[in-house]
Amino acid sequence: MPTFTFNLPDIGEGIAEAEIVAWHVKVGDRISEDQPLADMMTDKATVEMESPVSGIVTKVAGEAGDVIAIGSMLVEIETASDVSQTQSNAELQPAATVEDELPHAPETVVTPEPVATQPAVMVEKPASAPVLPQVVSAENKITASPAVRQRAKDLGVELTDVKAAGGHVRHADLDAFLAYGSGQGYRASNISARREDENVKVIGMRRRIADNMAASKRHIPHFTYVEEIDVTAIEAMRADLNANRGTKPKLTLLPLLIVAICKTIPQFPMINARFDDENGIVTRHGAVHLGMATQTDAGLMVPVIRDAQDRNIWQLATEIARLADAARNGSAKSEELSGSTLTITSLGPLGGIATTPVINRPEVAIIGPNKIVERPMFVGDTIEARKLMNLSISCDHRVVDGWDAANYVQALKKLIETPVLLFAD
Repeated sequence: MPTFTFNLPDIGEGIAEAEIVAWHVKVGDRISEDQPLADMMTDKATVEMESPVSGIVTKVAGEAGDVIAIGSMLVEIETASDVSQTQSNAELQPAATVEDELPHAPETVVTPEPVATQPAVMVEKPASAPVLPQVVSAENKITASPAVRQRAKDLGVELTDVKAAGGHVRHADLDAFLAYGSGQGYRASNISARREDENVKVIGMRRRIADNMAASKRHIPHFTYVEEIDVTAIEAMRADLNANRGTKPKLTLLPLLIVAICKTIPQFPMINARFDDENGIVTRHGAVHLGMATQTDAGLMVPVIRDAQDRNIWQLATEIARLADAARNGSAKSEELSGSTLTITSLGPLGGIATTPVINRPEVAIIGPNKIVERPMFVGDTIEARKLMNLSISCDHRVVDGWDAANYVQALKKLIETPVLLFAD
């Protein structure tokens, strides 16, 4: 029987190699044309490779986590008839770009089970991570990432048996199913049941996040400054704006914080900068390309709001929602996941008292708003209930001095506590 060799095509500009993130086939499988073969990750994105022919898989290049060169054999397929291989593999286009390299810092991340490259504007969860394509069952509308689907297959678990919010099965749902039994009703008697140790290979987006985080902490001398901010007035203003927004998108606090960040940057250009430590050059950027750490199923990803300084609060709200959705569903483009000059990361209602976020290298600062709490506070001679929030900033001490960071946060504090200034020229 004739054999067709499918070589890994060029799936990115100047890419020399790619990592196997997940296999969708194995030796012996009978496959059809256009059937998914594997998810491949480069420095730019994760793409799903499809078979150009039908037949039986006779050989695969390696296992998940292996790196292979562009142009080398990915899969060999035994075909029913001689298939012309004049169609260059380089002409075969990847099925779909599902995710871009996770920014180093905010990663928490990016193999389904988000991100965190580091910071996490969990623009309300959830990090994927490379954001891998989602698999949907037409009958039951069950969705799951390739990694979750493969794990369930290895464990012999039917995804339709696993309880999951919204019908989207995550690793945590599989864990609960395995820990508590049939999934038809988790039994309290099993809560203390011991589980076997599990070795999980660090590959794909999770490995990229690990590498980026390690590089950031290894090269950057971090320091973190935290200040308490009274957000009572800005929260009241936000409520008024939402009550009268008409068809505009609903505002969270984030767009207002971004406006404050952008208005203070001109006075503190060292905050909105990138440091090329190999060449000893600090570039202070005029435009604010704001990275927004977003938790996805694949890990922490950081989509970028381009020219944030030129957008009003409604435009920012729309772009935040669009980019967060794109990061989570895997449709974010490469250019939307790179090029940030400053990052904001928030855990939303899980924010905690304070955070010490890791800088998204080669940036020199990252801002982390924390949880809003209501507490009694002296206002003049009286005690009032006020909404308070701690704001953290981590900086690269090679570029930003503690005095500069503290003054920058104080400038932010003034705008946030007197929100009318956000709209004053």
